[in-house]
Amino acid sequence: MQKIMPYLWFDNNAEEAANFYASIFKNSKITAVARYGEAGPGPKDAVMTISFVLDGVEFLALNGGPQSQFSPAVAFIVNCENQKEVDEFWEKLSEGGQKMQCGWVKDKFGVMWNIVPIILGKLLQDKNANKVQSVVTAMLKMNKLEIEGLEQAYARG
Repeated sequence: MQKIMPYLWFDNNAEEAANFYASIFKNSKITAVARYGEAGPGPKDAVMTISFVLDGVEFLALNGGPQSQFSPAVAFIVNCENQKEVDEFWEKLSEGGQKMQCGWVKDKFGVMWNIVPIILGKLLQDKNANKVQSVVTAMLKMNKLEIEGLEQAYARG
């Protein structure tokens, strides 16, 4: 068991969300489901919590009612090896949700994801401030991050 685990509070669709996420990420599965009993507070036999693993990371989701909403202040970064991965996660996680600037996606449940090519971190850590600024400027003009465009900006810087 990992020491720190993301915990997601849904109104009443935690199971749908867990299944959606598990269908997108490799090496993913539902690991446990706990249901409400006679005492509630949810309907008897409805999913209370669902545990799942996304590409080796354990999550727990709760159907806790509408009083808590997701915020852009908390998000998950998806580090992608190549443009094919960026494209796949971008399309799948944004299905029914919202595509945003700089690789950000709000999924159909309101959870924020940042779809990022790994090379971006390397480009942004360069000691040449002009190269870094050129990459940042290019990134700010993109919705889905395009590796080729980021690399071209780096070369121009």
